[in-house]
Amino acid sequence: MTESATQPLAGQVAVVTGAGRGIGAAIAGKLAELGARTVLCGRTRAALETTAAAIQNNGHQCSIIECDVTDLASVTSLADRVQRTFNRLNILVNNAGIMEPQLPLHELAPEAWDRTMNTNLRGVYYMIRGFAPLMIRAQSGHIINISSLAGKNALPGGAAYAASKWGLNGLSYSVAEELRVHNIRVAVICPGSVNTDLSPHEGKKTERMLQAGDVAHAVAMLVTQSPQSFASEILLRPTQKP
Repeated sequence: MTESATQPLAGQVAVVTGAGRGIGAAIAGKLAELGARTVLCGRTRAALETTAAAIQNNGHQCSIIECDVTDLASVTSLADRVQRTFNRLNILVNNAGIMEPQLPLHELAPEAWDRTMNTNLRGVYYMIRGFAPLMIRAQSGHIINISSLAGKNALPGGAAYAASKWGLNGLSYSVAEELRVHNIRVAVICPGSVNTDLSPHEGKKTERMLQAGDVAHAVAMLVTQSPQSFASEILLRPTQKP
């Protein structure tokens, strides 16, 4: 089997936010496995180092750049460093996200609302603002935003999280139309219940929940599709309700 068949992303550069654990770590590992030089981003270096060690132990390449997606200066510094180091970016996965403790909206503290919106929505804007020009210059690229089925359905007790994901979906659809002319494909993945620290597990059978690797598989499908095709949205559900 040829290298291009086993590593279809060889020579490409990928940036994954929230790569220290859960879905982000699984996505980073999958992209590295497919041959991409993967840049792991997040706020906690120790968590990023754990992800990096697993990737490198499997014989793949990655690097770590600490970044807080809610801080424009931090994102700008990240984009500048990627440009200086690689002079390109082929794949951007906006995965960083938070979910505050579930409460009725009228009981949610304003600070919790702000944290949710700043991470789940504003952070994606900052990342696209920082990296889209690099992709436009190359006239190619993938931007993949990790949303949620909570961005499609009501989520009682999680209105702020749902609002952030509904907003992320609208952002994704709109930016996809803006960047298509530059041969840049913007897609959104909306998973259901995923067995990670972020998702509430009470009353659920974790073995029936989606696993982080399932979302990583969807990312891999998007970034290896034929040049003439554009899968703009994936709704990912457990086979059986957990």
